[in-house]
Amino acid sequence: MKILLVYPMYPKTFWSFSYALKFISKKASLPPLGLLTVAAMLPKDWEVRLVDKNVRRLKDADLQWADYVFLSAMSIQKESALSVIDRCKAAGVKVIAGGPLFTANPEEFGLVDHLVLNEAEITLPLFLEGLKKGTARRVYTSPQWADISSTPTPRFDLLDLKAYASMSIQYSRGCPFNCEFCDITLLCGRTPRTKEKEQIIRELESVYAYGFRGQVFFVDDNFAINPRRAKSLMRAMIEADVRIYWVAQISMNLLRDQELLDLLKASGCVCVFIGLESVLPESLKEVSKTFNKPEEYGQIIGQLQRRGVYCVTAFIMGIDADRTGVARKTWDVAQNWPPGFFPVFSQLTPLPGTPLYKSLREQGRLEERHWLNYRPYGAAFTPRHMTPAELENEVRTAWGMAYSPSGIFRRIRRMRDMRFVSKLIYLFATLAFRGIYFRQMTVRAWLKLIWQNRRSVREVFSLRSFTNHEIAPLAASSSPQVQNASPSTATPGS
Repeated sequence: MKILLVYPMYPKTFWSFSYALKFISKKASLPPLGLLTVAAMLPKDWEVRLVDKNVRRLKDADLQWADYVFLSAMSIQKESALSVIDRCKAAGVKVIAGGPLFTANPEEFGLVDHLVLNEAEITLPLFLEGLKKGTARRVYTSPQWADISSTPTPRFDLLDLKAYASMSIQYSRGCPFNCEFCDITLLCGRTPRTKEKEQIIRELESVYAYGFRGQVFFVDDNFAINPRRAKSLMRAMIEADVRIYWVAQISMNLLRDQELLDLLKASGCVCVFIGLESVLPESLKEVSKTFNKPEEYGQIIGQLQRRGVYCVTAFIMGIDADRTGVARKTWDVAQNWPPGFFPVFSQLTPLPGTPLYKSLREQGRLEERHWLNYRPYGAAFTPRHMTPAELENEVRTAWGMAYSPSGIFRRIRRMRDMRFVSKLIYLFATLAFRGIYFRQMTVRAWLKLIWQNRRSVREVFSLRSFTNHEIAPLAASSSPQVQNASPSTATPGS
């Protein structure tokens, strides 16, 4: 049997950071971990190939070679996934599809021959047995959640490792929280499950053995959801002398643990992604995320920074408690935090299957068209206290204040106690993160951007950058209360 694994392309507009990264490094951001795990579960005597469309084109010869195409995708890859399905149909190749896109919206893919939904550890063996007997059903689904302690090591050997800037590893699935806008519980359940630490060490060693020397990204929605086991894993990584730099997503409430922070640093963590969502307690309450405490944000960011760990801080705008001016309120607070963070802003997005989606639909506030068909950063619903256009303007304003030349320079100046390498990395990464919202996909655009930020460049290359040997500033500022925030000095586009 010849199996072709196909991973669709990320859209340039919505997922522009991946494209910004590829423009800079000539590498894709992350490989398709789900398909690599599926490949490890297929019969050993089957021939398996992978085409990641973010790395290379899908050729007619690929489809002519295959007996079946296995397709997996996230929701934002819908358009590319549909084009792959059409090409397979035209070539007469049957399609087996699974993953988040198809699990959340199976009714939208009538042309798919077999839908293997939910977690593959449970449904894929059932499909393979049916295929062997000639009795394969069209849809396989299950309400059960897999024991991922028996999940096999992904087939990293199928990758062109030189084509990726980061490598995907998954340690846990499931989340006990009930954030209104999140579809993770729909896809992975509420009970956190983790792999054994020995599994992760094997996976990391496997990646290293195949020659990958880049950064590892733990794709878990909350790496430390089980703090005790996460600490045990990090200790095992240290003891095994796994020489990697890694990134993970962790909720703010778990970062109060000083031992956890120390282990992050000691085991090679360089950056964490934190869903702050809002600096307004009333907005956090609206989306059932009151375990986030805005008064702690600055202090915890400072604790990370003193350990040399950067953080990406994600904010959502358009929550029912938000009003016009929320961008200014947010940045008035965030600009006073220790500067080693990368803010990203988005509008509230009603993902199908979430409580938010159902609520907005019942209230008649959800746009008729499917949210995936909307332009980037376009509002797909009517906010309670703003018009859709006003919400889009708030997002635009937030990006403008955070990534204006004056806003960037203000943060770089506050990093004067940091050494040259740390400041240079931060400036480069800041300009790259700017590309998530503002298009900068040509050499000319980057040269213009560097010129606009020449004050920051001069600060990075100043003499004090070469005479200081600290990884991070020793002084940290605390997070001010929202109502006490001083007016921002940054203006959009300045």
